[in-house]
Amino acid sequence: MKKLVLLTGVLLLSLLMPAASIFAAEDDQGDNKDEGLNLAPDAKSAILMERDTGKVLYEKNTEEKLAPASMTKIMTLLLIMEALEDGEIKKDETVRVSEQAASMGGSQIFLEQGEEMTVVDLLKGIAIASANDASVAMAERIAGSEKAFVKKMNKKAKALGLKNTQFQNSTGLPAKNHYSTAHDMAVMAKELLTYESVTDYTSVYEEYLRKGTEDEFWLVNTNKLVKFYPGVDGLKTGYTNEAKYCLTATAEKNDMRMITVVMGADTTKKRNATVSKMLDYAFNHYETKNLYKKGQTITTMEFLKAEEQTVDVAVSESVSTIHKKGEPEKDVNASVKMETDLTLPINKGEQVGELVVKRQGKTVSVTPLVVKQDVMKASYLTLLKRTVKNIVE
Repeated sequence: MKKLVLLTGVLLLSLLMPAASIFAAEDDQGDNKDEGLNLAPDAKSAILMERDTGKVLYEKNTEEKLAPASMTKIMTLLLIMEALEDGEIKKDETVRVSEQAASMGGSQIFLEQGEEMTVVDLLKGIAIASANDASVAMAERIAGSEKAFVKKMNKKAKALGLKNTQFQNSTGLPAKNHYSTAHDMAVMAKELLTYESVTDYTSVYEEYLRKGTEDEFWLVNTNKLVKFYPGVDGLKTGYTNEAKYCLTATAEKNDMRMITVVMGADTTKKRNATVSKMLDYAFNHYETKNLYKKGQTITTMEFLKAEEQTVDVAVSESVSTIHKKGEPEKDVNASVKMETDLTLPINKGEQVGELVVKRQGKTVSVTPLVVKQDVMKASYLTLLKRTVKNIVE
């Protein structure tokens, strides 16, 4: 097991402001909650979460297992964004549509068997129009089959610590033992939003596919709040007879990004009103302070036997604190813990430590620290040159 060592003196922040609790690491999440709030009377379950900290500001039946409908595509999008970042797929490559993908009903972009469409256009189809055919086409491209892709979906859910989620398909079409919870959907959304470019697609209200051809198709976002609520730029709607009207939405205002999940509303009007009410509450009563942007360098590491001896280490995602407006500011400090028994080579983006933020001695967030470049073993010639240099000096 890799060990962590606290680097005292490397990083100590006295920020004179309150820190946020996170859903996984703190047991006082309710400290800033307003008791008696009823922000979601028209939903079976709902949650309101700040993205950077994972602070839950409101919750209702968040662990109830329900059909997520097309909100399932949040996990589908997450695996697509991962594959893009890892270089497994490219935006401009074309995907040939299978008979299985073309046969999908429900929301679709009417793909034809044998048609070829770019990854970026299929991504638009999923993010904007909730296209089932595009989801299956991408699932098959990434994993070889939708069945294999579903295994990856469930594996990722387990890696995220989601205990009340199980997928049977990549689309959210009705299926036995296909379920999730408001809490788990919020955690998936939180992870998806680490890929900040995803909102380039989910925020688009209308777009055209196959533009200029006889098969031109008009995409209109199923999430109308993208157009009608300032700051909303995603993420995914859902509806089936079983699930009713669902929505996982995100909005950003004054550098604070909120995630809301509503499940089981009777109408789109009630669903959108509930999301809007929760967002209003968050932006009216809370504010955040960003400590570090995703990818910001925190410290450096020295590797005596690497080609590059000094390597920058950065936060893997944005780090913030959250507090109620008007509250007195409190001390926040942060420290770096680095792993001590790393083995070369180390790939770019691999975790090598943690950034720990504390309030009054209590841990409120832990963020992985990653290397900003590949760290390769030094060649014999490089080591020889260093040895000679040290002798001369």
